[in-house]
Amino acid sequence: MKEESERIASLIDSLNHPNKKEIRQAADALISLAPDFPQLAERLNRLLGESPPDKSWPVAYVLAHISSPSSTCLHVLSETLGSKDPDIRWAVGLLLVRLGRSDRAAVELLLDLLKSGTPTQRRMALYCLRDINLKDTAVLRAFLEMLRDLDPLVRVAAVTSLKIRTDVGKDGLDHLLDLFVRDPDSRVRHTAALALGQLGAPTREIRSALEEASRSEDAQLKKAAGAALHLLQKKGPAPSAK
Repeated sequence: MKEESERIASLIDSLNHPNKKEIRQAADALISLAPDFPQLAERLNRLLGESPPDKSWPVAYVLAHISSPSSTCLHVLSETLGSKDPDIRWAVGLLLVRLGRSDRAAVELLLDLLKSGTPTQRRMALYCLRDINLKDTAVLRAFLEMLRDLDPLVRVAAVTSLKIRTDVGKDGLDHLLDLFVRDPDSRVRHTAALALGQLGAPTREIRSALEEASRSEDAQLKKAAGAALHLLQKKGPAPSAK
């Protein structure tokens, strides 16, 4: 028992290791050991409250795997979506997606992050909400609102999130068309073109704009518009476009 306790203590110390590979190995080991150490969650919860913000995410990551996450734990995870390290961002993002499918509190934190987070956090929150695949109107409304975000990569994430929403409606299609025609960032325009094709809503205005873009001298825009027209041809009109 003493050896196991020492091993647990060593693994917890490793959550503060500067090497993320060491952190991941320690986290995986603690998660696998947790069923045999019911006191581990309580110990980690105490540690979470004592850790500085930039060091607390590995503790929250383990906690969310081995117990029902507290509001503090969820908050730490949502804040970590702004990490400069993409591997950390996406690992935490995948966890939040899993949690959000059964815990509305995680969804609400992600929705709040769209209003208060950094551009990176807003972008990651959109991708998480997209992958949770909720169909409620609050999430749809949030996606539509983020089409107006000042950061172009956030707008790209919002467009990407909308392209799987068959309930986007005429207003949503009009917003996407406006982005495709007028957005100053080419990445947003290309993504909007593909979203319009994916949604399968060939209104006269949409088809006309895509056909014009398919003759553009901009090779990437021409390619995106051509792909969108091909999708429209395959899908035909969506119910929302009737």
